[in-house]
Amino acid sequence: MIPRSSARVTAAAAATVLATAVAVLTPTAAQASPPGGKDVTAVLFEWNFASVAKECTTTLGPAGYGYVQVSPPAEHIQGSQWWTSYQPVSYKIAGRLGDATAFRNMVSTCHAAGVKVVVDTVVNHMSAGSGTGTGGSSYSKYNYPGLYSSYDMDDCTSTISDYTNRANVQNCELVGLADLDTGEDYVRATIAGYLNSLLGYGVDGFRIDAAKHIPATDLANIKSRLSNPSAYWKQEVIYGSGEAVQPTEYTGNGDVQEFRYAYDLKRVFNNENLAYLKNYGEGWGYLSSSVAGVFVDNHDTERNGSTLNYKDGADYTLANVFMLAYPYGAPDINSGYEWSDKDAGPPNSGSVNACWQDGWKCQHAWPEILRMVAFRNAVRGESVTNWWDNGGDAIAFGRGAKGYVAINHESSSLSRTYQTSLPAGTYCDVQHNTSVTVGSNGQFTATLGANTALAIYAGKTGC
Repeated sequence: MIPRSSARVTAAAAATVLATAVAVLTPTAAQASPPGGKDVTAVLFEWNFASVAKECTTTLGPAGYGYVQVSPPAEHIQGSQWWTSYQPVSYKIAGRLGDATAFRNMVSTCHAAGVKVVVDTVVNHMSAGSGTGTGGSSYSKYNYPGLYSSYDMDDCTSTISDYTNRANVQNCELVGLADLDTGEDYVRATIAGYLNSLLGYGVDGFRIDAAKHIPATDLANIKSRLSNPSAYWKQEVIYGSGEAVQPTEYTGNGDVQEFRYAYDLKRVFNNENLAYLKNYGEGWGYLSSSVAGVFVDNHDTERNGSTLNYKDGADYTLANVFMLAYPYGAPDINSGYEWSDKDAGPPNSGSVNACWQDGWKCQHAWPEILRMVAFRNAVRGESVTNWWDNGGDAIAFGRGAKGYVAINHESSSLSRTYQTSLPAGTYCDVQHNTSVTVGSNGQFTATLGANTALAIYAGKTGC
């Protein structure tokens, strides 16, 4: 495993794969987080397209999610492991998650539910090994008939080994995968053609996998060739101190995933005090909020242990509550499946019959997380006000006159009176589905159990 690339090296031979990703926005007109009034993305990792479509209708749209991110749709190597999705052999929509018809139906269904679609795209590399892909295409490493040949690959055929060397990081092979020479006009045009085909299906944006391993100027050139060069991009460029390639190089292209946010959130929740989060984000030296994609975990980090994950119980839930309540970056909610084998692919080949069955965790639908999506939409644009903390693991803060949240990460219950800027009235605490009365002085009194939260916002009065 190469943590700095978010790559997962499997125990299998040369067919190892990276699961790195980057979020990209426009090179010419970068927008502050996903465009529109709803900036929360549900990342439905390895859900098939039919299941994504259903979830857009039944859950994501009604909850107020602005986006859904789907796993790579391109034809890939065969195998049950999740990382096979990250070893493309052609750009046909012919992976395990569904064909072009299912993909098109998913996009139109999600749009009808008010949810935009972001596609995880793998354009840094092709596969390792040789064989027949999930759509019937024959391939061998460096030779993908009708698409690429050895002439389209970078000259370096050794594995990346030195992150202080820019050429090594961007021209050599990520965990043994055939590295595309994105400096070539033909390669740039072919990648742009793939992205344009996805735009033709109606998608709204892309997550650029392993963007750190592609020069930012190459990505800008590719993006300039799109039929919609303002399509939303988020790029995975993992920060590493002293490394040759840094996330700030990519912000002109669009959003960049801020991995430090997730790493530090784990440390704070596990070993430090939530009081330290008062100036989280730019105050900690992170990217500008307007170009930062944030998350508590993703499919890679939940497996390599660098962040919290669904196995962390209340720490994980409260970290997601904090992320959705606090005004920094554009949040992704990771939603995958249970695993003990870190390589294991999705249950039922990606078919989700129901949440919380067959191993599907559906974190995006956990009530404590789901209800914070509407909170975030309601308070968007408001700064932090009325911050309070006990110097330890209990915090509370407002979002202007539109909302207020309290988080008790202490081991015992907490009773106190909170000062808000909300108008007087009765509000619904969406964490507990109970009423909270705010007086004319903006105050309310509440008792929070250990490892629970409270959230109220304007417009949500009845429970």
